[in-house]
Amino acid sequence: MQTEVRMIPITTPYGEYKVWTQRCGSNPTKRLLLLHGGPGMTHEYFQSFDTHFADSDIEYIYYDQLGSHNSDNPADRKFWTIARFVDEVDQVRKALGLDASNFFLLGHSWGGVLAMEYALAHPEALKGLIISNMMADCTAYQKYADDVLGPQMDPKVLARIKDLEAAGQYSSEEYESLLMPHHYEKHVLRRPMDQWPECVMNALTHVNQDLYVYMQGPSEFGISGVLATWDRSKDLKHIKTPALVIGAEYDTMDPAYMKWMSEQLPNGSFLYCPEGSHMAMWDDAEVYHEGIKEFIGRV
Repeated sequence: MQTEVRMIPITTPYGEYKVWTQRCGSNPTKRLLLLHGGPGMTHEYFQSFDTHFADSDIEYIYYDQLGSHNSDNPADRKFWTIARFVDEVDQVRKALGLDASNFFLLGHSWGGVLAMEYALAHPEALKGLIISNMMADCTAYQKYADDVLGPQMDPKVLARIKDLEAAGQYSSEEYESLLMPHHYEKHVLRRPMDQWPECVMNALTHVNQDLYVYMQGPSEFGISGVLATWDRSKDLKHIKTPALVIGAEYDTMDPAYMKWMSEQLPNGSFLYCPEGSHMAMWDDAEVYHEGIKEFIGRV
């Protein structure tokens, strides 16, 4: 497969920086830009596409957002706003020659927040939108964690997790040792962590922890960063772009809410991953990737 790495200059109010992209394949009418989660994660966990899109006619583009892994990292909170990230995506789009004739945007997790915001700000630029594993209301996301996911845990484990959170012990070995088997291996990627793909582990290793904690909070068990009150649920009706919402049975995000989102979007459809969690591209890979291909082909 033809690939091309490009460092794209990004102009900000505070200076010029560069972000990393890698184009895989070539198709002038089907070009898919991938927005990773976090914020502060990396493109690496998307590398399931190398397997499942290898024989497709869809061009897909990896991209590390400013502050992430291969891209420049100004390491300053003034850069970490939704509006600036949206502007960055638009600069990347223009540099890559993406437009309404070919531009499909897939946002996963935090990337889904960014994709929704982009679709509201620049509807004229998009051919299709894919919102993967991200609810449109972070308060509803927290409520799902509290009311549904938490009670599924052993009550003693949950109580200890809450105690450690109250004490701010997010980086303690005990906190990680409790969350890993009781939350991450059940709702983030449904397999023992020693079986997680190398590229997923690389993404975790390369995460920009400062950026991640500032905007998301220190854990995937709910949300507590500056995004905690983000809510675009009432604005979904304004996104007229053909859209696919992806939800998964075991996700950190409520799959029923994800289906509801697809019904609020004027041209929305829903892809359900019955075996998937937050990283459904790995634990329900066939359903996830084939559903995306079908959507892009249909649009």
